[in-house]
Amino acid sequence: MARRAAGGAPLSARAAAAAPLPPRPPSGAPACPPLLPLLLLLGAARAGALEIQRRFPSPTPTNNFALDGAAGTVYLAAVNRLYQLSGANLSLEAEAAVGPVADSPLCHAPQLPQASCEHPRRLTDNYNKILQLDPGQGLVVVCGSIYQGFCQLRRRGNISAVAVHFPPAAPPAEPVTVFPSMLNVAANHPNASTVGLVLPPAAGAGGSRLLVGATYTGYGSAFFPRNRSLEDHRFENTPEIAIRSLDARGDLAKLFTFDLNPSDDNILKIKQGAKEQHKLGFVRAFLHPAAPPPGAQTYAYLALNSEARAGDKESQARSLLARICLPRGAGGDAKKLTESYIQLGLQCAGGAGRGDLYSRLVSVFPARELLFAVFERPQGAPAARAAPAALCAFRFADVQAAIRAARTACFVEPAPDVVAVLDSVVQGTGPACERKRNIQLQPEQLDCGAAHLQHPLSILQPLKASPVFRAPGLTAVAVASANNYTAVFLGTANGRLLKINLNESMQVVSRRVLTVAYGEPVHHVMQFDPADSGYLYLMTSHQMARVKVAACEVHSTCRDCVGAADAYCGWCALETRCTLQQDCANSSQPHFWTSASEGPSRCPSMAVLPAEIDVRQEYTGMILQISGSLPSLSSMEMACDYGNDIRTVARVPGPAYDHQIAYCNLLPQDQFPPFPPHQDHVTVEMAVRVNGHNIVSANFTIYDCSRIGQVYPHAACTSCLSAPWPCFWCAQQHSCVSNQSRCEALPNPTSPQDCPQILPVTLAPMPTGGSQDILVPLTSAAAFHGAALECSFGLEEGFEAVWLNESVVRCSQVVLHTTQKSQVFPLSLQLKGQPSRFLDSPDPMTVEVYNCAMGSPDCSQCLGREDLGHLCMWSDSCRLRGPLQPPPGTCPAPEIRTIEPLSGPLDGGTLLTIRGRNLGRRLSDVTHGVWIGTVACEPLADRYTVSEEIVCITGPAPGSFSDVVTVNASKEGQSQERFSYVLPTVHSLEPAMGPKAGGTRITIHGSDLHVGSQLQVLVNNTDPCTELLRTDTSITCTVPGGALPAPVPVCVRFEHRGCVPGNLTFWYMQNPVITAISPIRSPVSGGRTITVAGERFHMVQNVSMSVHHIGREPTLCKVLNSTLITCPSPGALSNASAPVDFFINGRAYADEVAVTEELLDPAEAQRGGRFRLDYLPNPQFSTAKREKWIKHHPGEPLTLVIHKEQDSLGLESREYRVKIGQVACDIQIVSDRVIHCSVNESLGTAEGQLPITIQVGNFNQTIATLQLGGSETAIVVSIVICSVLLLLSVVALFVFCTKSRRAERYWQKTLLQMEEMESQIREEIRKGFAELQTDMTDLTKELNRSQGIPFLEYKHFVTRTFFPKCSSLYEERYVLPSQTHSSPAQETHPLLGEWKVPEDRRPSMEEGISLFSSLLSNKHFLIVFVHALEQQKDFAVRDRCSLASLLTIALHGKLEFYTSIMKELLVDLIDASAAKNPKLMLRRTESVVEKMLTNWMSICMYSCLRVSLGEPFFLLLCAIKQQINKGSIDAITGKARYTLNEEWLLRENIEAKPRNLNVSFQGCGMDSLSVRAMDTDTLTQVKEKILEAFCKNVPYSQWPRAEDVDLEWFASSTQSYILRDLDDTSVVEDGRKKLNTLAHYKIPEGASLALSLTDKKDNTLGRVKDLDTEKYFHLVLPTDELAEPKKSHRQSHRKKVLPEIYLTRLLSTKGTLQKFLDDLFKAILSIREDKPPLAVKYFFDFLEEQAEKRGISDPDTLHIWKTNSLPLRFWVNILKNPQFVFDIEKTDHIDACLSVIAQAFIDACSISDLQLGKDSPTNKLLYAKEIPEYRKIVQRYYRQIQDMTPLSEQEMNAHLAEESRKYQNEFNTKVAMAEIYKYAKRYRPQIMAALEANPTARRTQLQHKFEQVVALMENNIYECYSEA
Repeated sequence: MARRAAGGAPLSARAAAAAPLPPRPPSGAPACPPLLPLLLLLGAARAGALEIQRRFPSPTPTNNFALDGAAGTVYLAAVNRLYQLSGANLSLEAEAAVGPVADSPLCHAPQLPQASCEHPRRLTDNYNKILQLDPGQGLVVVCGSIYQGFCQLRRRGNISAVAVHFPPAAPPAEPVTVFPSMLNVAANHPNASTVGLVLPPAAGAGGSRLLVGATYTGYGSAFFPRNRSLEDHRFENTPEIAIRSLDARGDLAKLFTFDLNPSDDNILKIKQGAKEQHKLGFVRAFLHPAAPPPGAQTYAYLALNSEARAGDKESQARSLLARICLPRGAGGDAKKLTESYIQLGLQCAGGAGRGDLYSRLVSVFPARELLFAVFERPQGAPAARAAPAALCAFRFADVQAAIRAARTACFVEPAPDVVAVLDSVVQGTGPACERKRNIQLQPEQLDCGAAHLQHPLSILQPLKASPVFRAPGLTAVAVASANNYTAVFLGTANGRLLKINLNESMQVVSRRVLTVAYGEPVHHVMQFDPADSGYLYLMTSHQMARVKVAACEVHSTCRDCVGAADAYCGWCALETRCTLQQDCANSSQPHFWTSASEGPSRCPSMAVLPAEIDVRQEYTGMILQISGSLPSLSSMEMACDYGNDIRTVARVPGPAYDHQIAYCNLLPQDQFPPFPPHQDHVTVEMAVRVNGHNIVSANFTIYDCSRIGQVYPHAACTSCLSAPWPCFWCAQQHSCVSNQSRCEALPNPTSPQDCPQILPVTLAPMPTGGSQDILVPLTSAAAFHGAALECSFGLEEGFEAVWLNESVVRCSQVVLHTTQKSQVFPLSLQLKGQPSRFLDSPDPMTVEVYNCAMGSPDCSQCLGREDLGHLCMWSDSCRLRGPLQPPPGTCPAPEIRTIEPLSGPLDGGTLLTIRGRNLGRRLSDVTHGVWIGTVACEPLADRYTVSEEIVCITGPAPGSFSDVVTVNASKEGQSQERFSYVLPTVHSLEPAMGPKAGGTRITIHGSDLHVGSQLQVLVNNTDPCTELLRTDTSITCTVPGGALPAPVPVCVRFEHRGCVPGNLTFWYMQNPVITAISPIRSPVSGGRTITVAGERFHMVQNVSMSVHHIGREPTLCKVLNSTLITCPSPGALSNASAPVDFFINGRAYADEVAVTEELLDPAEAQRGGRFRLDYLPNPQFSTAKREKWIKHHPGEPLTLVIHKEQDSLGLESREYRVKIGQVACDIQIVSDRVIHCSVNESLGTAEGQLPITIQVGNFNQTIATLQLGGSETAIVVSIVICSVLLLLSVVALFVFCTKSRRAERYWQKTLLQMEEMESQIREEIRKGFAELQTDMTDLTKELNRSQGIPFLEYKHFVTRTFFPKCSSLYEERYVLPSQTHSSPAQETHPLLGEWKVPEDRRPSMEEGISLFSSLLSNKHFLIVFVHALEQQKDFAVRDRCSLASLLTIALHGKLEFYTSIMKELLVDLIDASAAKNPKLMLRRTESVVEKMLTNWMSICMYSCLRVSLGEPFFLLLCAIKQQINKGSIDAITGKARYTLNEEWLLRENIEAKPRNLNVSFQGCGMDSLSVRAMDTDTLTQVKEKILEAFCKNVPYSQWPRAEDVDLEWFASSTQSYILRDLDDTSVVEDGRKKLNTLAHYKIPEGASLALSLTDKKDNTLGRVKDLDTEKYFHLVLPTDELAEPKKSHRQSHRKKVLPEIYLTRLLSTKGTLQKFLDDLFKAILSIREDKPPLAVKYFFDFLEEQAEKRGISDPDTLHIWKTNSLPLRFWVNILKNPQFVFDIEKTDHIDACLSVIAQAFIDACSISDLQLGKDSPTNKLLYAKEIPEYRKIVQRYYRQIQDMTPLSEQEMNAHLAEESRKYQNEFNTKVAMAEIYKYAKRYRPQIMAALEANPTARRTQLQHKFEQVVALMENNIYECYSEA
């Protein structure tokens, strides 16, 4: 049985390799016979009652899951992964990687900075131990096995984000002292159990609490690492049970602590010495009742096992249920955990003694009143696949009563055999119970104990229950109550889900089964969907599944539906379908929905009155009696439906329920259905139709009495009177009528006995041709007496009938003839002249006529006919005997022609067949007349054929002999052949073993094995060996299946006698096992070789392969060895994926587990479903030029180039066969698209044309025809004509042909080069992407476990975005040098520092600035101020941008006001643009408001930028940098092999090889690393790569620079060299010095280097890229073109043409980076539900409102406005300037690549179509194919923004206020005000004039306030910031 990682999910075989685990205690005997309930279950199992709605596969083993019903979310935890899934369809919403990490169980968690560790840390998988939802705080608690059981608090709604960092990060958070007990929460071993439960807050506590139960894994446990270390971090820090603080909003110093008060801990910890006896394994923790009424007590329960002691055979696991009290209501006091802790045993046992005891708890599920639990009985056999298991149910009321009785027995009336104090617990009070005097225990104390009472307690007597259900391998349980039933869902160890329905007596009434994931154990916790209880969530080892609890729709009738006894399913009467109750309209009202508990008798039914209708009678209507569960139909629109769209009106007179009466019009007579032939009635189905549904139906019959005479002409009267309808017989008319009044007044018969009819009598046989009178007796024929009758024998001719009296008629002189041995003629009497009217003959009277001359070839046969009444005689032939001739005499002696068989065993019993002539007239002639010598042979009566054949049973013989067979029938005859009695023997059989599934063909060797007539070979004395073939010395047969792997006897029996002695034994062995097949793809024609891997194939004699549904004929396979089989894939009917079946030795291959439980689900016992073949279209081929004819001259070598269409089959070269005619073409090269093959032998010219055929498996394609050289005559004629007509042109023709051939060869060669190049590019992209993915995966892991992405702080983001030019100057002056170790304190940006003013002027200037600030907060002043400045011609664009940014800083604390100002200025701008060309608005930043809008977007989008865009953008930058570094980079020109920008492409094929260098460097927190560089790298490039590797987790601003470090190479133990770009060893080429590289120094792979900081900076070179290209070069000479005349023509031509080919490297780089770019664009253009872009929605709505006001309806104009305001104004700026967001280096090359990406983004946002051609720049061509798809994403994004709920001004203002508050006090607004004042001062007169001209400003005297500001600020000598 696949094991379950305790506290986690089941581990399947797939996970075994990744996480090897010790074997679980054995769990089941291999041959346990199924129990009776299981047999009943299995026989009735149908998968129809359950349905898998959705699955989510996990690549790593699953551990836990949690449901968020309110949000409709599922959280899934697997090894190293966390997933957030949508609840409805299990689609992935978010994920996070949480492992593997470097860890050691002997080390403290690395979150303890003070704790060092001497033990090595290894890469360790993280198994999830706790996954719990805390909705109150919006958290998901995630605990894993790494770092001693460390927990994280992740964000509810986004599992990828950590909500609360614990321990808290660096400042500004307050430092928190962390103890190991706060980190060691869960078990730290994959197989050790852990359960967790979030508890509501205690009294006075601010947050939730976490109840944890964890198996002890410290020193002395089986989980502790086996080494000499005694270092145990678990005992002191990790109690078995604890309640921990989970208040994430309070004091983080108390998070995860279990302090109750200063003196007590809220824990239960087993003493160190008692841990061996108390090994606790936890199953589940739960609250009950889950939703208590106010003031009621809630309890936390722990279900656990006290495991059996290792090595103690008598020791058994004990199942326990522990209870802990929680505070009652909000005001209750929190108790110490151990005060209320009490445990009692749970015992699930049947009545069969200890063997029927299920001792180990597997899974529990709390229902309202019952606790359902699955127990297993661990077995001793290690090979057991599934342990016997049982389901038991315990009452919570019994648990409560037991606990109260136990506390009473401990404190009031001590009873030592009832309860005991757990003295094994550290926090216990004492060793024994004691009576408390004068104490009256309150109910709460009885339930929850108290501090002064002994605690914790253990109840000694277990709570017992009997199994409700038994089955092997149960692993999980979930229970729901519905409609008086209890539905129990049980998971199994082999991936199945059982559903059993229990009635109120807890008896199983129905069972169903569904396979969820075959072979994957179901996790022990299953939960119902909180939002829809019709779905159940469960987890297998690698899957999460959402299962519909009932698939009611499979039942089509009410009886099927209700009879299925499914708790969920019922009959929806008015919709006539089986449904869940909630799916049926009005189901809450009575009679609309019938549940299974009501029984099938409540199904709607109907009776029709009248039930039989005469076709000839008029009916006014029909009465319908409707019964069963139906609502009242009186108010509903009804009709009677007869099918074929024929309906009539129906009505119900009054309301009624159980028995309703309806009236219905009968369908018109002209619409009656036709009568079937030979039938007097037709049955009509009628249904009552309500609201378009036929809700109930019944049948009625339409009959026609007049048809009876036609249907039964020979019994018309009796049939009429015995008909089920009221019919009457009219004798005179000889007709059947329904109305008696239509008969004439003759006496008519009233019963069948009164009908005139023939009384049949037996007549003696008549000879053919003989004349004879026949007397026919009659009854009731008085009325017919004297009527003219005729005797009819079914012939054309009739015979005269003469009345002898009323009861006898004579048929006179009847002559009948036959050419057969015997023929029977029917006799009937018909009225003369009326051929269709007969006297009734209910029992037909017959006459036998015989012909002696026919069918009697010998005397015995002839005379033997006397017994049949045939009067025949023998006289050379058989003749009729005359009346006067004597009786026949005797016949000649018997003549024996053959006997068979010719031998038999001595015991007799052989069926001897004797054939011949005259072998007796009858059996009595030969009964004692057959002998073999002296041994009698007894004839068999049922096998005797008169005269021709005797079959007799031979008697036993005393010994072997041979003699003739004698037959004595009055005379004696002997056989020519002799029959022999022999003694058969057997001595061996082969093969002596075979699989227990059967099918093995065995051969038994011996002698005389061909004897006898009947042979049996019995295996194990009972099972026959089939398909017998035998010879004299051998018997071959097919062995049946066996039950167990064991030796069994083989018995050979002749003639059902005893076994032939020989002691033959056949060994049944374990069946062969198939583990894998490959490849898993096949062309649809089949024939591809599929390799089947497995075990024990040495026993396989034959094997075939077939495909379900779409497969053609099965194929035969070949056994290669005991582990490999090869099979040609079968052909298929279509392209699809289908399951594969294997038949081994003629038996369908099935998995062992499925066979042992095959009755669970017979359809799934076969394992074929596990293996599948994907059928793809056949590959397609063509010649290089797609020509159909290829000419070839015999004798010349032939090479074919065959093109292959792209496919996904993954064929290898050996799978192709190419033939030219019958000659194989040797394949030399196979790529994805091209096949090269050649023929070395000469091709025969006899046929002249040979087909070129390529074969793959069964698929053959003739791609062309090879035409061999033409006829000699034609050649001679051609030569003569050419010589006469074209003599003068021979030379020219020769030259032309030569050049043509050369051109053709050159073209073919170029074509091959292009194909190879294309293949290389594809391979380069594939390899590059794979390498980059690996690197990026490593990078992602680094991001997760290091300090993360190097985001700039908000204030630096703002200064860099608002003042880009100023910031870049500032960084070069101050920031870059600051990383040196002796650097002074860093200077800060002026806006972030203090306001520097002369101290004597500070008071007045501060007052002036304050007044100016209030002026700027006046809307009228600010708008006038901005407009006045913008009207000045010398107020340049740079000034406008600077003013806008300063205003943004100054008003940062008032973003609402800032936004209103921006909107007013924008309205003015829109008015100005609308008058000209509205599409040009916001295209550039030429006004103050446009820069204000840019800044506003930057502020509002910052959080989105960090949360959503940070990771994909940073990963793209890293990917670009790593991709560029993968190839050569010219250090001087900056051009690289891999780039996105054509101008930066290195158009040379520089061969670069990677070098892995072992580098040591004491910096950035690491000591040594292996660094990958290229051998073409300069030493500066190598230094930069080394620094990047060492400092990747450090912001770039803190890195050392390459010129600040030395690189030293240790060539040997004694020699070392300082490596530099230029030194005395540098090479000179063409007068230029070449920079030194690793290849120049010949640095080997794995060389040891050291990097160290240098005190003396080498400034001889300066920056490499600034070197003079006339003096230095790196990879290429910049002026190679000058040397062209020196080179050959071919080299020159190559130099001119081929560099363009290197443009394909742009595609290679693009393809490698595509995924990262797609991720970035999707992140930019998608909307997160948790963080909708409020600012974007607000601004886009503003634009739409303004357009609507101005009547602008053109959608293109709005699209352009939106694009100019967000993507081009904000995102493009960010894309081009990542240094605004991250602390990274943006190199010129990265900048060039980002320009291409930004251009692609701009094109995607544009609405104009790109007109691209071959001359277009590559920067636009590169992403031309992706632009249309990106445009769709942009348009969808705009639509989604438009569809968002509009924002009110209040909501937006609240959002802006929150943004202001979040970053308050980040900037010195006084500095910004002072800078704005400089502009005010410069344009003071113009501003004053504008204020004077504005009426509002004049009215509020703004100009005077402005004058006051100027007066206060005069004489200010502050340095001009804006010109810095």
